Parts: sequence; structure tokens; C-alpha cells
Amino acid sequence: MKHSKLLLALAGAFVLSGCQYDILSPQGWVGGQERNLLVISTLLMLIIIIPVLVMILYFPLKYRADRQDLTDYDPSFQHSNKIEVVIWGVPVLIIAALGYYTYVYTHRLDPYRPLDHLDAGAPIEVQAVSLDWKWLFIYPELGIASVNELAIPVGHPVNFHLTSATVMNTLSIPALGGMVYSMAGMETQLHLIADSTGTFPGRAAHYSGPGFSRMTFDTLAMSEQDFGKWVEGVRAEGQSLDRISYLDLEKPSIADPVSHYASVEDGLFNRIVEMCVEEGKVCMGHMMMQDKMGGGGIAGIPDAAAYSHDRERAIDGLGNPIALPAPEPRAIHAAAPGAADQPLSTSARRSTQMEAVTHVH
Repeated sequence: MKHSKLLLALAGAFVLSGCQYDILSPQGWVGGQERNLLVISTLLMLIIIIPVLVMILYFPLKYRADRQDLTDYDPSFQHSNKIEVVIWGVPVLIIAALGYYTYVYTHRLDPYRPLDHLDAGAPIEVQAVSLDWKWLFIYPELGIASVNELAIPVGHPVNFHLTSATVMNTLSIPALGGMVYSMAGMETQLHLIADSTGTFPGRAAHYSGPGFSRMTFDTLAMSEQDFGKWVEGVRAEGQSLDRISYLDLEKPSIADPVSHYASVEDGLFNRIVEMCVEEGKVCMGHMMMQDKMGGGGIAGIPDAAAYSHDRERAIDGLGNPIALPAPEPRAIHAAAPGAADQPLSTSARRSTQMEAVTHVH
């Protein structure tokens, strides 16, 4: 029995030896600050936890029922100001300290806050798009892009602009710290920096379907010279990322290999955010302006396909595309006699458009 327990313990240690503790061994300023906050919070909480664990053992042993020495027993004891000060004072001080450090680090590590205060090189702009189930990284200043591979120069802040072409997801590079959500029709931001060279794993940190576990990528932190060589290598591959090739890339797939694009169509990321990459689709900003002006009314019902986004991207539980029948807008305004000749109010026009456009995911 002793040997089996020892073998079990050794097996557990062997399994855990393969774990990566990037959070406790960060390779970037942001990750280092997050590690510091974690350590400070843990030490502050141990001020309470350690004494409690000691007392859990000490008091049952000292005041057990069969003890012989009862000289410390005082039946008249009712209250002690000293004990009250310790019981209430120490937790209050710990909570105050936790609140202070949480406030400081929350503002210091705001994901939207640029890292301009660091003595670092010129920032690198990266536009990240979460797809089903892969990551697209566009370098707008360099005019290149990559899939499932992120290359950055060491010592240069990386300004991420994120969006999603499908469901909500999260970009996570534990060694560099921080993570933020990517959402369809929205643009979020994240700022990171690598302090040392190396290959750091990144992944999607929000469940997004059957390909979630394979939605990973490598972050290649390089010297400026090596990063320049990587850029030139990408430009030499000759592939072009335009609206047509992007729509092909956007199709659901699992465990895609790393691929590069030597050129990127201007404004492609903005069209992805605006959900109007396809020809003839109405962009989100234009759609919201129309809604603000009262909508398209009955006359806009035949144009419902131009406002649809999710219908063309419908998939089943295994990630296979679903061919949905075309929506059949109904003249719901004609339900009442004579209603067809009456103008619709703003709210009614919006209701008509919403029923005419079906969103399926």
C-alpha cells in the first residue's frame, strides 16, 4: 500500500512537470505587473489563512475534553478588547490594502492604455481577427498578414485591435500577460510587449465550438533584425489577402497550418469590423445611421439580404456549414384592412425590418 501511494504521488508529479507556468514566469512588462499583483494579493491573504490553519490544529488540541490542566479556565470571561481589535482590525487592514493595490494595478494594466510610458521602441500595430477556428493577424503598417502565427520584435509595444468574424472569443498570450475579448461588429484593444526573445504559446481562451481546443498559435518574439527577415520572408511568398480570399479563409476549419500573405487589401479590417466584406452588404455604420433616420420601411424589405450577416455563416454542432433557405419577408403591415396604405411609425418600421431579416448562428 505504501509503494502504491508513492508511485501515485510520483506519477502526479511527473504529469505536473509538463505544465507551463507562464503566469508566474512572464516574459513581458504587462505579464510581470500581473504576476506582481497576484503575489501581493496572495501574501496579503496568507496573513489570515496561515493563522487560521494554525488555530484549527492548536485550539482543538489545547482545549480537548480529556485535558488534565484546567487552570486557564475562566468561567467569568465575557469580552476582550484586544481580541476584538485583532479579529476586526487585521481583516479591515488587509481589505484596505487589497483595495489599494487593486485600484493601482487596474488603472496601470488597463488593456486600452498604450505602453507609451515605457522606455521602448516604436509600437507595432496588429489587427487580430478571431475566425472559426483560427487567428488572422494583419500588420497594416507593413501590408502583410499571417494565420496562426504572430511575430513581434522584442522591446516594441504591440498595439492590438481585435474583432471577430464569428462568435465572441478571447486572445490570450499568458507569457506576455493580459487578454481581451474579440466580438463581431466591434473593435477592442490590447497592448502588450515582449521583454525577451522566445516562442510563446497563444490561444483562444473562450469556448467557441468544436475547433476551440485547436485554435492555437505561436507568438514569435524576435530581435529587430530577425523580425525584419521574417517580414521580408512573408512578402516573398506572393499570396494576396483581399476580400475574395478572406471570405474563403473565413470558412470554418480546424487545425489550419501557418500561412502568410504578402499583401493585404486596404481597409479589409474595417470591413470585417463593419461586417460588410461581401460585395453588396450594407456596413454596420451605414445600417445604424439608417436605423437612426427611421429605417427603410416597407420599401426596404426586398433588400433584407443586404443587411443579413449570420445567415451565410450558419453551422451545425460539428462546424459544418448549413444551407438555409432564403428568408421570405411577409407583408405583415397588410394584416389589418387598409393598413397597407398607412405610413408606418419609426418603431413599426424597425419591427418590420427585424422580422424580415433573420439572423441564425
